[in-house]
Amino acid sequence: MGGPKALLPIGDTSFLAHICSLVARPRVAAVVAVIGAEAERVRAEARLPEGVVVVENEIWREGMLSSVWCGLDEAESRGADGILLHPVDHPVIASETVDRVVTALHQGALVAVPVHGGRRGHPGGFSRDAFGSLRAAPANLGARAVLAEHRTRVVEVEGDAGCLLGVNTPADYRRVAGR
Repeated sequence: MGGPKALLPIGDTSFLAHICSLVARPRVAAVVAVIGAEAERVRAEARLPEGVVVVENEIWREGMLSSVWCGLDEAESRGADGILLHPVDHPVIASETVDRVVTALHQGALVAVPVHGGRRGHPGGFSRDAFGSLRAAPANLGARAVLAEHRTRVVEVEGDAGCLLGVNTPADYRRVAGR
């Protein structure tokens, strides 16, 4: 993409700032942004909303799961009952989808995921009881391993089309930017 996806423009802000604002829902106690590649630049240029906690993943080259672990460390230090995992390259999710995932966690779901058109999307919600499984997940599978391990305890909630839209190519970005 020619640079960090976190800094891609969406409207008048960056992907990362937009997502942080999006997941700052009434029942979300804290928003934690885990940054890795070009962390100094991302921290300086992302224009994050006030109150966002930034955690730097110094081992980001080991894959996305290493960022999940950094986020878990911060969540556990804050006594979190659960977390939302939302990759920076999925910026067009509806706030109602986030609310449904949060509600499912508050109602006791071990894992909650939005579904649209029969496909699972983002963000994934994981209760504290799933943290150990996230830490033990194989690097090549990441959080998907937790969904497979606990498939009978995954609560699927209604998601919007945006929960599936990832930005991995310039063509993807043009499609998302046009929405």
